[in-house]
Amino acid sequence: MTSFLRSDRSKPVAVWLLVVAAFVLAMVIVGGATRLTDSGLSITEWKPVTGAIPPMSDQAWQAEFAKYREIPQYQQVNRGMTLAQFQSIYWWEWAHRFLGRLTGLVFFAPFVWFAVRREIPKRLTWRLVGIFVLGALQGAVGWWMVASGLSERVSVAPERLMAHLGLAFALLALLVWTALDAWAGGARQTLPSPWGRRAAWLLALIYFQILLGALVAGNDAGLLYNDWPMMGGRLVPEDYAATTLWGTLAHSQGAVQLHHRLIAYLVTGVAIAIGVSAWRSNYLHRESKLLGVAVAGVVTVQALLGVATLMLRAPLGLSIAHQLAAALVLALATAFAWRTRRI
Repeated sequence: MTSFLRSDRSKPVAVWLLVVAAFVLAMVIVGGATRLTDSGLSITEWKPVTGAIPPMSDQAWQAEFAKYREIPQYQQVNRGMTLAQFQSIYWWEWAHRFLGRLTGLVFFAPFVWFAVRREIPKRLTWRLVGIFVLGALQGAVGWWMVASGLSERVSVAPERLMAHLGLAFALLALLVWTALDAWAGGARQTLPSPWGRRAAWLLALIYFQILLGALVAGNDAGLLYNDWPMMGGRLVPEDYAATTLWGTLAHSQGAVQLHHRLIAYLVTGVAIAIGVSAWRSNYLHRESKLLGVAVAGVVTVQALLGVATLMLRAPLGLSIAHQLAAALVLALATAFAWRTRRI
């Protein structure tokens, strides 16, 4: 019996995965601040190993600044920027990339340690390998995103920002789910229940809303139509439609903001309905009920934060709080979906 339990669950592994999830959350927050301060294009090369060392001399700083002066963002937006001003945005991007490297190390080193000691539950081994591959892919996706703003654009492509942020939030959800699996062990019994499907659909809807939020951020769409609930005094913004369907869905500032608003209303209504229903359910355990109510509460707070952020034209502090709340919503919804599958 003891050997079965040792192979089926591991609380140290669960704690480690939650620590990695915290690092991913920090990456999301620093990445958001990097975007909001227009710092993401300050490092124009991808050097996974040597790039961990920042410029250490005046000559090295001048070399980095010279590379930045060659891209459209400097030439069209920041022409005349001083070296000191360049350094202020450079450090944001460097910190974001360094934190990414550190997150990889925080995952990989304990993974090897636990694997050598055979403390990783066997059913989770390949899932953890997959998470590591996705984490490594995230670095490549990040560079793919940055590269879109180095030649013809003055900012990164919104759809590439969506892919980069979407992968980060997917990793966060996978880490939380796997940590819960490691802590509790494999489910001994699952019973047919509509709650698992409801929670899964809510989780998918929340994730979709996060992707729409990334398009809003990528298009700087939060800087216009700052009235609410109308948009420029209209239900549908005047510049909603672009010349193509993809242009409307991914590049129209009015369209991406309207879509983000509409799905926010849907997510809020669905989350509150599920939270109330979960609390009244005679089928769910107390933990599931509390998680359902918590998701509804945090979604409501997030919706209010979103309105405030919009109406105040996306100040740095509120924007970061809005992104942090999105991560909390996703983590709670992940825990709720996990728990309802183990009734």
